[in-house]
Amino acid sequence: MYGVVTRNQDEIDWPEFDRGFYEVKDVTGRAAEPLSNAVNMISCFGDNAAANESPELVPVDAEGNLATRDRTYFDWAYICPTNEKYRDGLLEIVEDAAAANGDVRLDDVGFPRDEYCHCDRCTRLFEEWADDNGRDTADDDAWFEWRAEVISDFVADAADRIPGRVYLTLYPDPYPGHLYRRAGLDIEALSEYVDEFVVPLYDLDYGTTYWLETIARGFVSLLEPYDVEFSIELYAVDVEVDALIHAIEVADEYAKDVLFGYDASNAAATLRRMTADGKQGKTFRPEDATR
Repeated sequence: MYGVVTRNQDEIDWPEFDRGFYEVKDVTGRAAEPLSNAVNMISCFGDNAAANESPELVPVDAEGNLATRDRTYFDWAYICPTNEKYRDGLLEIVEDAAAANGDVRLDDVGFPRDEYCHCDRCTRLFEEWADDNGRDTADDDAWFEWRAEVISDFVADAADRIPGRVYLTLYPDPYPGHLYRRAGLDIEALSEYVDEFVVPLYDLDYGTTYWLETIARGFVSLLEPYDVEFSIELYAVDVEVDALIHAIEVADEYAKDVLFGYDASNAAATLRRMTADGKQGKTFRPEDATR
């Protein structure tokens, strides 16, 4: 199956796509009303607007550096996953999305990177957790375990509000332990609540695809022990049709579905080309015309 990820309501029903994902909250903080004919998609802990308006919401590392776009490698600002008021607001958005359509996709879930967060609240909560569990706060393993519980608890709360299929976006890093240490994503724990993981494998031209195949195979291995499916999301903006077709062919070998991000017109044209190419070369016997 092929799907589209879009901010444009009218693109959801385009006939080329089997499924539509509609952003009701994106990393800019822009909000939209959820749709009944789409899988509504929520950027959970990525929110530039909230971070700009309330810097106290932003995670900090041990040196006090904020997890915003001013930091290296951050394309958007993050919100601390332990902020109870913000979490409650997210869960309200999840409820609204699920009321419109039972399937919901959770995007941008997790801590920003390994070194976050050391805000006063996170420090206190971690110390309380360590005390309750007989763990040493100087133990890195305890630190990462606590963070993973924070994220798994949030996803569990969200899943309780989603009557249909729960989708969760993963960072494109299948190497053992990386998602756990980077973002607090415990795949084993999350697989109890998630029906399908979505992995964005974005490129500007897909001139080569060996890396796409390598990462896709890595996720097959990572997820194999769990009863969960995964799809690949490709970037479609200004990508040449032939190159996008090649990327689709690679993704199709490993993923349940292939989704296209943020250029429905180019994605639809690519799918039409694939359909046309698939019909080329057919031959018909004269007697077929009378059947």
